[in-house]
Amino acid sequence: MSDGSRPSWSELATVDLTSINDGLVPATPTADVAIYYPNNLDPSHLAKVTPELLVSGFEEARKIFGVAGLQLRLVWFKTGYLDPALFAVNSTTPGSDIPSGRYANMYVEAERRPGVISDEAALAFETIVGQPAGSDRIVHLVTLQDVFMDFHEQLDFRTWQLKTISTGGLSFPGYMYGATMPRHLRGVITITDLTKENDSWKTIAHELGHKLMNVSHEYRGTSPQHEVRADGGLMLYGKGTEIPEGAEGRFHYERLHRSPYVYRMAPDGTREYNPDYAGGGFYYDKIYEGISVDLDAEAAG
Repeated sequence: MSDGSRPSWSELATVDLTSINDGLVPATPTADVAIYYPNNLDPSHLAKVTPELLVSGFEEARKIFGVAGLQLRLVWFKTGYLDPALFAVNSTTPGSDIPSGRYANMYVEAERRPGVISDEAALAFETIVGQPAGSDRIVHLVTLQDVFMDFHEQLDFRTWQLKTISTGGLSFPGYMYGATMPRHLRGVITITDLTKENDSWKTIAHELGHKLMNVSHEYRGTSPQHEVRADGGLMLYGKGTEIPEGAEGRFHYERLHRSPYVYRMAPDGTREYNPDYAGGGFYYDKIYEGISVDLDAEAAG
């Protein structure tokens, strides 16, 4: 495997950042997004993710978040060589995960036993992203060929089955990983397939939702679950794009606007970011005080 040394990556000449970012308003809440695309992907994978699909997905995401009052700014689109040994990675360290406990909600359980990024995933991200200035406040969309995720599906009260799935996009969210993610890589999202489903145009916006709202698959009356296929809001698998407000909407809008990735441009050109995470970035982090759902009370009620 590669020693992780970072080759020279350069901005893709065919992507016009000036045109893409035209119309951004300085005083409006904004999040910076960077895109990375290896130029030596296997030919059989090329159609799954292309620069054109990445840019169009970003544009669709910008529309969705724009409705919720958040601008997305594309800071760069870089391409370069990646060691093929890093084309496919596990998301977490094999064997580091055990089934969630049965007596607390998934967000509490994740804070008790956060995910641990695998060595090969960390190496891939370090190789591609590196440590650019302000990296910890940028959302990095990293193209790979396969990112596998392990999870346990409960079959009955005392039986779980370990499953491994391939992901079209994976957000490595704060509510699952907390401070176990290296700080300069905490904004990484992997993109491996933008043609997997009929609604794959929504993949980038959906994964950005995990990162920026810091919630799982949930919507209004739908409590967080590993996968939910329904035509609800942005955070379900379906065609929905809503980012709802208030307690009824699980505070998705409010959590979005408290994200540490969000800033406003001051008159002097400096960026005024939201406060950073106070407790590692889990669901119940102190920055979300008053806008987190008490899921245990919800289940009991």
